[in-house]
Amino acid sequence: MNRFRTAAGVILAAVAALTLAACGVNSIPTKDEQVKTAWAEVQTQYQRRADLIPNLVSTVQGYASQEANVLTQVTQARASATQVKVDASTISDPASFERFQQAQNQLSGVLGRLMMIQENYPDLKSNQNFLALQSQLEGTENRIAIARRDYNETARVYNTTLRTFPQVIWAKTLYSSQKPAVLFSATTEAQAAPTVTFSGSAGPAPASPAAKGPAPAPVPAK
Repeated sequence: MNRFRTAAGVILAAVAALTLAACGVNSIPTKDEQVKTAWAEVQTQYQRRADLIPNLVSTVQGYASQEANVLTQVTQARASATQVKVDASTISDPASFERFQQAQNQLSGVLGRLMMIQENYPDLKSNQNFLALQSQLEGTENRIAIARRDYNETARVYNTTLRTFPQVIWAKTLYSSQKPAVLFSATTEAQAAPTVTFSGSAGPAPASPAAKGPAPAPVPAK
């Protein structure tokens, strides 16, 4: 009899576990972790961009020190962006999320102006260190765009889970503290990636600074 009761208890526990799983009781925490993972990737790519900026500013400064205003703006925007404190809780805090997004948008805007400086400085445009940094920045901006897209999709799925049956039952009971994830907004122009494409193919390469100097005297006609 005891064996029968034990077996029956095991079966009932298994059935209960399967029933709960079928009802989606684990969906909310699972998707919450997926959102946090996607958010961590967004932070990683923004940090990658921030790490590139000091070398980029230093390189530009070596060739265009007179552009002090733009260089200062980039440095200050980077400092502001890195000082915004974010963690996993940021994704469900609209105010904190907005501060983070605005700081990154501001940095994107001044980075765009920094990269436009190269058009006025042929030496800078042909500098190998600058070209390498330019290429890395371009790749990073692409990674940021992909990371934000993936985060938005993961957050959308998670938010839908909180509102749809049967998971909404658990959202109102077991997981009542869970809040919807905030999405990145794509409505402002400041979120566009800075233009960092190579411009050398648009025309002949600029003259080297070594070639600068007094123009040779014209050869008199015979």
